[in-house]
Amino acid sequence: MKKRILFGVLTLCITLLISACATQEVIIDPAPAAHVEVTPAAESAPEALIQESDIPEISVIRWNWGTSGNVLVTIAEERGYFAEYGLTIENVPATAIADAMTLLIGGQVDIVSNSGTAGPLQRVAAGVDLVSFGGHMVTGAMPVIVRCDSEFAGATGVEDLIGTRFAARPSFFAFTGAIMDLGYEPLEALEWIVHPSYPDALAALLRGEVDFALMGTGQNYVIRNQLADEVEIVFYHSTVMPNYSCCRLVANREFVESNPVTIRLMFQALIRAQHWFENNREEAVVLQAERMGSSEEFVASFMLHERYVLSLDPLKNATVRAWNILDATGFLDEEATNIDIMDHINIELFEAALDEVIRKHGDTDPEFFNGLRTFFEEQNR
Repeated sequence: MKKRILFGVLTLCITLLISACATQEVIIDPAPAAHVEVTPAAESAPEALIQESDIPEISVIRWNWGTSGNVLVTIAEERGYFAEYGLTIENVPATAIADAMTLLIGGQVDIVSNSGTAGPLQRVAAGVDLVSFGGHMVTGAMPVIVRCDSEFAGATGVEDLIGTRFAARPSFFAFTGAIMDLGYEPLEALEWIVHPSYPDALAALLRGEVDFALMGTGQNYVIRNQLADEVEIVFYHSTVMPNYSCCRLVANREFVESNPVTIRLMFQALIRAQHWFENNREEAVVLQAERMGSSEEFVASFMLHERYVLSLDPLKNATVRAWNILDATGFLDEEATNIDIMDHINIELFEAALDEVIRKHGDTDPEFFNGLRTFFEEQNR
């Protein structure tokens, strides 16, 4: 198989937020540092909400959510849901030197929510003791684009990628899995061309160096509003694999096992935030645009998209599917054969929180809350 990695100065400058669902990462394997925050919580929470068994082990959760933000965290803060449970979220942004996974493995953050599925699984395969215990997005409105004057305009699915030059990382398991399902060897069936960022991939497409390019969630605005005459969206990441699991909530095992009440209460706040989001999407756009320092038009371009699907669900089945595809295509460490991925997935904490929210708030919107329970059963049993 041919592999080209294109780096360097590109003539096109596109200043966009890069979707946190697919950041470029380098696998590292230091020993995770223990979390030292032991502040007792719940002093400010209403007494009716807090019982002795509901006092979180820590009050401050250090969280990295990437450049595209986490609207459910924003809502839970703005609506006071976290405060009701005695919780505060501290945003710890990544830097040019320390990406999200580096911060997590080094014990500088407690939770990472926007670093995809493949990246955390690759670190588990390399021996890092991470646990996937929830989610952020199920699908992220990530378009596959071509030039309007291309012979590939009008393509409809993954079968059209065969034999072409595709600007995407071959560790994107939704694509390699779908190509395997078609009977092809995915790393040989097309030419995968990796770029440092989505704007770089877009520039390569515009220059005619690739035939297709996968874009991140944050590129929707420029594609639809500034480049509509030059590029065409032909299908989406979720067209190739529905419910591909996008971004998982991950933490070091020590944090998950030491803070079950904190996580359960955190989920309760976030589930209520998701309910509010689904009923107030346009208002959520305003909140998130202000939080991100972006225009409402930019945030609305993906947040109001039908393929932008939020869910806190652990998606156990989809995560195992991703692990198996990554293993079959050689993107996991050889030691992965000695790892039971089920030991690194926790569904119990989310399920307990969901049951509690349904007990307390389910009557306010039975269709929504029962739908979450049905989705959980479908995705985790």
